[in-house]
Amino acid sequence: MKKVSLKYCDEYDLKKIKKLLIESIEEMGGLEKYISKGEKVLLKLNLLMAKKPEEAATTHPVFTKALIEILTEYGAKVLIGDSPGGPFSKTMLRMIYKATGIEEIAAQTGAELNFNTGSFEKDNPNGAIYKKITMTDMLNDADKVISVSKLKTHGMMTYTGAVKNMFGTVPGILKGEYHLNLPDYYDFANSLVDICICANPVLSFMDGIVGMEGDGPSAGIPRKLNAILVSDSPYHLDKIGASIISLKFSDVPTIKACIDRGLCKGDLSDIELIGELDNFIVKDFKVSKSAMVNPLQRYLPKFILPYVMKYIQPKPVFEHELCVGCKICADNCPAKIIEMENKKPFVDLDKCIRCFCCQELCPKKAVTIYRSRLLKLATKR
Repeated sequence: MKKVSLKYCDEYDLKKIKKLLIESIEEMGGLEKYISKGEKVLLKLNLLMAKKPEEAATTHPVFTKALIEILTEYGAKVLIGDSPGGPFSKTMLRMIYKATGIEEIAAQTGAELNFNTGSFEKDNPNGAIYKKITMTDMLNDADKVISVSKLKTHGMMTYTGAVKNMFGTVPGILKGEYHLNLPDYYDFANSLVDICICANPVLSFMDGIVGMEGDGPSAGIPRKLNAILVSDSPYHLDKIGASIISLKFSDVPTIKACIDRGLCKGDLSDIELIGELDNFIVKDFKVSKSAMVNPLQRYLPKFILPYVMKYIQPKPVFEHELCVGCKICADNCPAKIIEMENKKPFVDLDKCIRCFCCQELCPKKAVTIYRSRLLKLATKR
């Protein structure tokens, strides 16, 4: 039985958030259960790209500041970090820290920002896909890891939460190789679970005060959810996060993988929930258009799957009138099948692996996901 704390919070007010986080941590047994005084803690945020806090694509800076203050007052040292989409470089990190408001928070609190872009190979004996994983050196610069995720939709994985957040412990461009080598959604989900196990967060926090619906994790629409979630298990926390937005566990590949591997049960019977879930459930929450295909892809017979998917699977569409020719989509395409012509992107859909990194990383929301009528009918959404 794992504990998950679920608190109501309807605004990014520092005092209010800090009070609720302190209560939640005490409900988990107190910081002393997980961290020793004097240890350095990596706050692994979701800093996908250079987005303003109000766009709800990244962990909010006020939420982050509340956690930093709690940890430093306890006697821990704080390192803030993530390996966002795109190149894992000091220049990119500086830009993202500044745009997301995290640079200012670090200056106010004295927390350290990670600029270590090195990597190392770590054994992962409990991995299902990977027994060794190349991870960012910032893990070696901290004694403990705390996940601080954002409650959002995700084009490929349907939902992004505590488990998916740990993908940011894999160095920049290397993440594209995971997409390329594991085009099957379920295999990719299992690799994300492997990475989460390897990163081993001692606590997981989720900023669900304002989440993102629609075409997340970057091009969706902010949606007030008024929720703060805390647990010492990222797997159980994600089940509550998904429940808030009315997702079936079988429709979220990472959660299904966790269930299949025995990391959690297929219902809520293994969770001691501190809070009233019914008060938070959003029944009309919109998931990503591209995520609609996930359940269908898993349940079709393998011998017929390639033929059916060719005609019904979603595809990225580039809105050239919105495109500014930045080449981020082409530079970060794992399959390398986006070509720039007259400063506009064109994709070879026959070779597209449907990872939707182009849509995820586009700073101008110039990539949309098209769904055929047949797919809409098949998924009934």
